[in-house]
Amino acid sequence: MTVRQILDEKGREVVTVSPTMTTEEAARHLAEHRIGAVIVTGVSGKISGILSERDIVRAMAAKGAAALSAPISSIMTANVVTCSEEHTVNQVMELMTNGRFRHLPVEKAGRLVGIISIGDVVRRRIEDVEREAEEIKAYIAG
Repeated sequence: MTVRQILDEKGREVVTVSPTMTTEEAARHLAEHRIGAVIVTGVSGKISGILSERDIVRAMAAKGAAALSAPISSIMTANVVTCSEEHTVNQVMELMTNGRFRHLPVEKAGRLVGIISIGDVVRRRIEDVEREAEEIKAYIAG
């Protein structure tokens, strides 16, 4: 299964925010949308960074309540790893595991076209394994 198939099933909507948004505003944004990360985009719409719940927790631990009024550009992860729609589930699992992150933006020709989470990837991998098991059972029975 590829990232394209995951996005075709789950949708391609991506919540984006401005790098000037405060940490407090971003935390509210995450809660309102019931998501764990947002993509930070600049004026041109290019990816500037990614802000996750983990980034907010780390900022709060380091700066206390002052972190809430800081712009998210000061706490976001700026070096964002991305994937393409052609990546396989196994490839993105490896990227996420090695990078120790749970959200992966998807780009096509330099443009943001979606985002996948570790939950999306694990769900699809489980479906693949279950389908393979059923095929093996059918082969053995037939």
